[in-house]
Amino acid sequence: MAAERTRVRRHPERGHYDRETVDAILDDGFLCHLGFVVDEQPYVIPTLHARLGDVLYLHGSPASRMLKELHKGVPVCVTVTHLDGIVLAKSVFNHSVNYRSAVVLGRARRVEGDEKLAALEAIVEHIAPGRWHEARQPSEKELKTTEVVALSLDECSAKVRNGPPIDSPEDRDADVRSGVIPLSILRGTLE
Repeated sequence: MAAERTRVRRHPERGHYDRETVDAILDDGFLCHLGFVVDEQPYVIPTLHARLGDVLYLHGSPASRMLKELHKGVPVCVTVTHLDGIVLAKSVFNHSVNYRSAVVLGRARRVEGDEKLAALEAIVEHIAPGRWHEARQPSEKELKTTEVVALSLDECSAKVRNGPPIDSPEDRDADVRSGVIPLSILRGTLE
């Protein structure tokens, strides 16, 4: 999993290559960003995702540029990032953020049949647990107007920064407040 292409170079001490860390970041996130190139023009598209075992599933419209290109087998990069806190140091140079991010590289493949239905269920359940069985199941027409692709988690890594500010020695006695402002996503209730 720690392939050269996914090795963390800037702050390598923050790199994680174990699947437990990568899976937790993917599973905790609702939104991923998928990057690909068409005619030398890069695109980064936000989309929903779900992970089942060693596979990351993404969905969208068959008419989308993203899925048309993915069906051609182009290389892709999927990222999921969680912003956990704003780190305020005693100097602006040392401000930072606490975060968890995962990167997955590879080539997506089209998903059909039972795997497609299982992937759609996983995506719905990932976003709204229990909803797949509460709501009407997709019709054949709806299934035809939704594409699902799968991306193997063979090549992935994570990067994590967590902790207090790291102040320079000359700033440690400065009369400036410092610390971490926690950030989180709160799930409300259906209105």
